[in-house]
Amino acid sequence: MASVSWYYSLAMVALALASAPMAAVAGDPDILTDFVAPTMLGGPPNITGDYFTFTGFRGYTMPVAAFAATKASAAEFPALNGQSVSYARLVFPPGTVNTPHTHPRAAELLFVVDGALSVGFIDTAGKLYTQDLTIGDMFVFPKGLVHYQNNKGAGPAVALSAFGSAAPGTVSVPVTVFGTGVDDTVLAKSFKTDVPTVQKLKAALTPPPKKP
Repeated sequence: MASVSWYYSLAMVALALASAPMAAVAGDPDILTDFVAPTMLGGPPNITGDYFTFTGFRGYTMPVAAFAATKASAAEFPALNGQSVSYARLVFPPGTVNTPHTHPRAAELLFVVDGALSVGFIDTAGKLYTQDLTIGDMFVFPKGLVHYQNNKGAGPAVALSAFGSAAPGTVSVPVTVFGTGVDDTVLAKSFKTDVPTVQKLKAALTPPPKKP
């Protein structure tokens, strides 16, 4: 546990340094002030260090079976507005996957702090780049490209990801394709399969309706 704690601390420093050059080329709009102060706090005179502090990564409980991501983006941490940077903590129980997805507004720099991960991304020419990572390794997923992470091991894995945007966005490939109402026939022809197969995939991937 001591080694995990040491790597966790190192990760926060390393990702902070690495995210600085990413922020310089991010797509977030520039701001003309030091930071974006929420009006409900009455502006900078009433802001303290608490506003610039995020505590959502303090400890975690390993999920029983499912991959879990804890985000620190502008939505969860408003002080990031205008700063072109954000984080996520990724927790992988054994045998779980962060399914293929993209971040349309940012590159992702992943740092493994516990366990091991098999990762990959696909470029616009259709080439797959893969790598097996262990504690202390980093891997960059270029902006907007489809990528994934997979814990093939018998133990849990934890990683931290830095993004060059305060709101990188996440587009899940399976859910976007099969869970958003695209016509069954279009999908069947696109994937060279039949409509019943498409309907089975849709039943498994369509998000449940939101509660009123």
